[in-house]
Amino acid sequence: MNHHAAEELQLAIQGDETAFAHIVEMYQTPVYNLCYRMLGDSQEAEDAAQESFWRAYQAINRYDPNRSFITWLLSIAAHYCIDQQRKRRLPTIELDETTDEIIPHHSPNPEWIVSQSEEEQMLHQLLSEMKPQDRAALILRYWYELSDQEISEALSCSLSAVKSRLHRARLQLAQKWQSAQHTALTTGRNRYESSTF
Repeated sequence: MNHHAAEELQLAIQGDETAFAHIVEMYQTPVYNLCYRMLGDSQEAEDAAQESFWRAYQAINRYDPNRSFITWLLSIAAHYCIDQQRKRRLPTIELDETTDEIIPHHSPNPEWIVSQSEEEQMLHQLLSEMKPQDRAALILRYWYELSDQEISEALSCSLSAVKSRLHRARLQLAQKWQSAQHTALTTGRNRYESSTF
């Protein structure tokens, strides 16, 4: 956090609404992006980001200055999105625990290829099928580069739980990514063959 941001934060903690509005402007993009990754819908993400900032504003006097402010903000957003996911009661796919040690060597890292719309759409679909806390752990690690300890603090769970969630999420995402790409490749080949004479 630069000196200007630190000053704005200090003013916001003291109750300065204008300073907090500036804080929102500074951090709205990462908070919105987290909500979008979690919820997969732009309008829901916008509503969730607004709610997250409102909750941060209400709790600003309880913020610990020794903690990273952006991690604290992302924690609030992640918890809100997890709650929203639970309310939806969407079915999630559970992996057999015996597969936890079988990680493909060519597992994709989630930083890949998000610039292409079809793959971005596929990625959102794959993320949406994961358990909310696993999804949050994966997003916080690969899109925000938080450490295991920071993720533990953000999601209010133990370090061992974070490691387990990341392990399971990487495996699940890798398997689904490979399956989705195989399906897309097969569909594309069949489409090509049916169009030839």
